[in-house]
Order: sequence, then C-alpha cells, then structure tokens
Amino acid sequence: MRDRSGQSLRAVLFGLVALLTLLGCQVIGSARFSPTSAVEAVTATPFVPPAGISAPTPAPTLTPAPPTPTSAAAPAGEELDLETLFALADWEDQLISAIYERVSPSVVHITTRIIYADFFFGVYPEEGAGSGFVFDKEGHIVTNYHVIENAQTIEVTFDEDLTVPAEVVGTDPPNDLAVLKVDLPADQLHPVELGSSQELRVGQRALAIGSPFGQFDRTLTTGVISALGRTLRTESGRVIRKVIQTDAAINPGNSGGPLLDGHGRLIGVNTAIVSPSGASAGVGFAIPVDTVRRVVPVLIEKGYYPHPWIGILGYSITPALARRLDLPVEQGILVARVYSNSPAARAGIRGATRQVVIGNQVVLAGGDILTAINGHPIRDWDSLDAYLEENTVVGDVVTVTFLRDGRERTVQVELAEEPRS
Repeated sequence: MRDRSGQSLRAVLFGLVALLTLLGCQVIGSARFSPTSAVEAVTATPFVPPAGISAPTPAPTLTPAPPTPTSAAAPAGEELDLETLFALADWEDQLISAIYERVSPSVVHITTRIIYADFFFGVYPEEGAGSGFVFDKEGHIVTNYHVIENAQTIEVTFDEDLTVPAEVVGTDPPNDLAVLKVDLPADQLHPVELGSSQELRVGQRALAIGSPFGQFDRTLTTGVISALGRTLRTESGRVIRKVIQTDAAINPGNSGGPLLDGHGRLIGVNTAIVSPSGASAGVGFAIPVDTVRRVVPVLIEKGYYPHPWIGILGYSITPALARRLDLPVEQGILVARVYSNSPAARAGIRGATRQVVIGNQVVLAGGDILTAINGHPIRDWDSLDAYLEENTVVGDVVTVTFLRDGRERTVQVELAEEPRS
C-alpha cells in the first residue's frame, strides 16, 4: 500500500514540475470604463519620436536567475526531488515579485473632479478615479481619455505621501488615450519600459497593476493573454482596434493602468471589461503598446493626434445590398456623399446620383465603389478606417482603386486631417 502511495505522489510531483517548467519558460507578455460604461466585443514599428520629443528611457530588465537544482537533472521518466520542485516554485514567485517591485513605483492613482449643473440641485461636484503610469522623466503620465474626460481638476497620487496636481497635455478620444503632466524632479519619476505588440502571443503571461474601484492603489493581478487583435466598440461609438484580451483581473478603477509582460515591459493600457456584474469576469481589454508608441509622442508635441481623412460617407457593401442595387461586387464601399473640398473631392471621386428605396430605408446609390487602397482590398468601412489609422499619416498620398460605370479606375488622393468636433 505504501509503494502505491509513493508511486502516485511521484507521478503528481513529476507532472507539477513539468507544468512549472513550462510556465517558467513562458514568462513574457498578458476594463469597463472607470466611470463604468459598458462595452461589447465585435468582429473584428521601430519607434521614431517626433522632433523635440525624447523617447522614454527604458529601465533595466530584472529577471531573477533560475534556481540551482539540488541534484543533477533527472533523466526522462525519473522523478525530481522535492527540494528542486520547491526551488522552481520559489523562482516563479520571485520573478513576479521582482516585476512588481520594479514597476509599481511607475503606477499612479488618478483622481478627477467634474462640476455638474442641475436645475433642481444647482452646481455640484462629482469625483472619478482611475490609474495611469509614468511615461518619461519629463513628468508625462499616460492614462485613458475616459478617465479624465470633462475633468475640471486632476490629481495624481504616487504613494501615500505624494499627491500632486496634473494638467492635461493632450487627448485622443478615438484611441481612448490621454497624457497628463506633473511637476516633479526627474529622480522621483520612474518611466515604464515599453515592449512591443509584434512579439505578443496568446498564452503569454500578463500582469496588471492599478487601483481597482478607486481604492486599492497599486494592486497586482496576474493572468495570460487570452486573445489578440480584438475590436471594441464602446457605447460612445468609438472603435478601438488590435486590442489585447486578458484574463488578469481588471476592475473599474484599473482603467489607464499598465498591462505588463513577464519581463515587466508595457504591452498595453487597460481600458475596458465585459462583465454582467460590473466587476472582473475574466474578460478584460487593453490598448496595445504599439498604439501608445505611435500616439503618445504626438499628443505630447501637438496636444492632439491628427487622424488621416479621405472625406467621404458611404455604405459597406454586403451581398444583400449588392443584389438589391445590382452592384458588380459584393464587398467594398459605395460612396454616398463626398465632403466639399475634401481629399476625395479634389481627387474626383463621386457620390450618389439617385435615391433607391429598400424596405423602409432610402439608399443613396449610383456613386463610385471603392475597392482598394494602396493595393489592399477594401472590404467595408472598418477595413478602410483601419488601414488609414494604422498605415498612413496626414499628408500621405495613397492610391485608391474604384469602380465607376463598371470600369475599374485608380486615383491619387492626398490625405488631410480629419476635422475635430
């Protein structure tokens, strides 16, 4: 009986060490809005900062050395001793602790105050809370736009003894990013090292640090990257692309805080959750770090991010719409209207020439059909918007392929800056 028990224990221990060894090798990479707002999941380069803007200084990477086994590695099929198993488990704990000790001084708690006016109650304040992180030694703090939206006053707390006022430097609502600035000496600022979205893989480790529910500063939660390339559409109509999904616990108040990989590098900015209860349900989302690299330096320089714009309105073509309008293609964009003096208007792209009633809806038909941009197929509005956002900047000249009267044509379009509301 004792032999059988010993054999069972050895089998369990051997399985445990195999699991721990795999986890030890995969120690790289991992929101409901703070003012809680629901979101829904829908279908879905090297960094060169603008002139005058310095890139954040990366902190040294600290990775605890793996433990020295108490005995030589066991041949395949033989058990490892208990002390080696404990050493491996301790190494995992030390790694996470080392990441937290290095990065947590970079994470801040953000408190906002918004003044509302009501006919019955008069003027009254309302406070909000979120998280953020230090971007550089100049005092720039990155957070979500929705954390500081409409705020009259903003305070940033670094620890129990250090709370300072902050001013808004720049905002980009479409990407839900904002940059604040605090006035502190450089030696009190500890920027987060930036990672890369290109290296992320599903199953990699993810660590989130923030202030859940606006109370528990610098709380650490761990998990994995559950999915990549998600697209989020918020209640306000904003679409955020290439979002990271993680099961690391994220709650209201975590918005704006960092999502880290297994080396303590930033891989995302926690922004949203999907949850029936309003608390973490294991489905959280983060804006990818490559978007941070692209947008934040421009926010610091200009105060806003100029989104490229072609200047049209139209319909995403579906097989059903193509049948009803007798269109020659089943995907693309049917141009309905062209903004006057827009890039599309200057390039000669045409809008609708007639109205067609389909069911109880009037459709503007007869316009050009956009099918490709720089050789990349345009399937629908989302694919065009994604290409412009991720691959172009204002002033770029793109080649647009379109159909007119059944004939394929191409035209050069110089992108302008999207009008800001």
